[in-house]
Amino acid sequence: MAEKRAIFEDVNSEKGAKPLAPKGGMIDKGQGGARLAIRAWIILLGILVFAMIVVGGLTRLTDSGLSITEWRPLTGAMPPMNEADWQSEFAKYQEIPQFQIENKWMDLSDFKSIYWWEWGHRQLGRVVGLVWALGFAWFALRRQIPKGWTGRLLLIGGLGGLQGFIGWWMVSSGLTGSMTSVASYRLATHLGLAFVIIGFITWYALLLSRPERDLMQARRLREAKLFSLGTGWMHFAFLQILLGALVAGIDAGRSYTDWPLMGGQIIPPDPMMIEPLWRNFFENPGLVQFVHRVTGYLLLGFTIMIFFKGRRSANRSTKAAFSVAAYALFFQIVLGIFTVVTAAPWHIAIVHQAIAALLWVLIIRARFMAQYPRASSIREG
Repeated sequence: MAEKRAIFEDVNSEKGAKPLAPKGGMIDKGQGGARLAIRAWIILLGILVFAMIVVGGLTRLTDSGLSITEWRPLTGAMPPMNEADWQSEFAKYQEIPQFQIENKWMDLSDFKSIYWWEWGHRQLGRVVGLVWALGFAWFALRRQIPKGWTGRLLLIGGLGGLQGFIGWWMVSSGLTGSMTSVASYRLATHLGLAFVIIGFITWYALLLSRPERDLMQARRLREAKLFSLGTGWMHFAFLQILLGALVAGIDAGRSYTDWPLMGGQIIPPDPMMIEPLWRNFFENPGLVQFVHRVTGYLLLGFTIMIFFKGRRSANRSTKAAFSVAAYALFFQIVLGIFTVVTAAPWHIAIVHQAIAALLWVLIIRARFMAQYPRASSIREG
């Protein structure tokens, strides 16, 4: 006669057998991978790219960007090792317009001071590329890359390689003709791509910070309108970053140092003095600074609206993310005005650029929190 079974006893279990361990759900099946380790690796890449932005800004502010007149991705990693090497590099610099028009007063010691800035900037770029390549190879060979992430990680590396090419394209614009600095639109392209790379890194790091099943559950709670506003905010801020690069490229921040007027006027004098007219938006310091200012005012108004929209979020973490990003932008606006009225000294200008990168990350984080909100418990409010 068969024995009676307990109500909740597994029908397949045998007497004395251990109970079966519960199996995980299907959401994370096949995802695997070293998510947290990969997240740490790409965060390191993000920190290095941020350092590149700061060092690149200092290279520009010290007028050092044209001190190395050749693009040697591999052999250029070694700096001049003796006096003959230094004389050779200095002779190459003496052939370009920046030296012949602006810096004929320089001797070798002066040249060395600007050379090290540009060499350091390029060397840091090589370090970024090496960290990416070694990290990707490590996780790929160990088969620890989660399903669906290989293309994303390759995208970061591909954009980094493109950035090296764009950097040389920018530098080459100042080596011939009558140019004594790089073309402002090429500088904007170079800086803009750096922000794009940081943007992807930030989004990927946020995705990797939570298990796939949590993201899928959070997606059901997404705040679609707030996410759309966050997307618009991100693009608006990116436009302002590009305009800021145009300002930096022609030192337009020092053209008018009064505020809120410009030269005592709402619109600066002679805003269309260059022919053809479209060049004024890239090369006329007064008009370039004016456009940057007006776009900043519009961005401020848009941010105030988003701030109050974000305050209405039902999720405490989403509300906090939008508030922090808005406060950072308010600070950036004040710092921008201070940069103008002080004629953009290098130590203030570089802080303004660094805060722009941090603000960019915070806006992307706020957008992410609208897409994948963390539900608050009743106790948390």
